[in-house]
Amino acid sequence: MHDLTHGDVTYGDVEKAAARIAGRTRPVAVTPACPGSGRARLALEFMQHTGSFKARGAWNFLAAHREAGTLPPAGVTIASGGNAGLACAWAARQQGLPATVFLPGNAPQVKADRLRGYGADVRLAGTEYAEALAACEEFARTSGALASHAYDHPLIAAGAGTLLDEIRAAVPGLDTVVVAVGGGGLFAGVAAAARHHGIRTVAVEPAGSRALHAALEAGHVVDVTVDSVAADALGARRVSGTALAAARHADVISLLVPDEAITAARQALWDDRRIAVEPAGATALAALAPGGPYVPEEDETVAVVLCGANTDPADLVRRP
Repeated sequence: MHDLTHGDVTYGDVEKAAARIAGRTRPVAVTPACPGSGRARLALEFMQHTGSFKARGAWNFLAAHREAGTLPPAGVTIASGGNAGLACAWAARQQGLPATVFLPGNAPQVKADRLRGYGADVRLAGTEYAEALAACEEFARTSGALASHAYDHPLIAAGAGTLLDEIRAAVPGLDTVVVAVGGGGLFAGVAAAARHHGIRTVAVEPAGSRALHAALEAGHVVDVTVDSVAADALGARRVSGTALAAARHADVISLLVPDEAITAARQALWDDRRIAVEPAGATALAALAPGGPYVPEEDETVAVVLCGANTDPADLVRRP
């Protein structure tokens, strides 16, 4: 039962997650990056169910609890109007479970509508995420519902980590994987799998949302101020302890990119390929842009994860 509650993510946890999600999630598609980018590949994880990698962890979280006999009749609850909430609602519907999702009262109507489209019971509480989270926690206590988390849980991180072996299968000789970091669930899972295979992980954060970078500098998890174009998905005020532990390994590099580079990378994906990702989905790619902080070696094989597409593409279409 250790892996249902706490602790670092191991490659064994990722392997168990891969067995649970097999046939339930979409295997990642991988394509060469633009000409002139050497051995770089793009992992198109934004094509996943619900539009982000979060579907992997959500399915693994519920399936593991089902195996353990710890799924309550009241189902699952989460506070998130973003990708984690969508993934939780989707996985719950697929597994025949009730899902109760808490949002701040001022959350965009489109988010609430999309969650209801996945069959979730949407409840509005307060005007900030912290108030929605408090209401979610109270609901879990009084109803007995299983409380999920957007990123800070080993089952969520291990599910996200299944992405790495799929990329390896598509990219022989993979040396380096580049991922965006918000709260650190994707990073922690991918880094655990990558370390097992001797693959470097590059963790990329917006300069204005640097929870992992700040934790590494301080030597412990700290709260940060969030101000970034990618804050809707990479806006965690603090990184998970699991992610900080993963980032301390010698095979991990932590980098920052400015909002301007994120916006430019997102626009380039649209202009060059008609790929519409959210700013968070372009953050990892921004690190490899000309003048960016990561310059691969000539013979280095790199995979860049495009992790989410829950965005309004209207601002990508340039008007004369």
